[in-house]
Amino acid sequence: MLEKTTRMNYLFDFYQELLTNKQRSYMELYYLEDYSLGEISDTFEVSRQAVYDNIRRTESMLEEYESKLHLYDRFLKRQELLNQLKQSIQSDDENVQGILTSLENLD
Repeated sequence: MLEKTTRMNYLFDFYQELLTNKQRSYMELYYLEDYSLGEISDTFEVSRQAVYDNIRRTESMLEEYESKLHLYDRFLKRQELLNQLKQSIQSDDENVQGILTSLENLD
């Protein structure tokens, strides 16, 4: 569950501008503020089921955006290359130039 929450938080960060205001609000409250479905439904005066359905549809949309745009995937690859670079610099490794080249060519 924590892995899904982390993934959704990143996807939300990358793609929130593509969401409606209501979708953004529900996702912020649910994933960032840790509100329950009941708390969100009380805030917006809608049913818990409506909140649940909206959040699930929004999650699917975020996953669809990611499958097409790959921003999160590219972010993870950059993070891995940066970690390798840090380790190489610390150990004075000769692979630094190769890692830098990989980082520059990442699109």
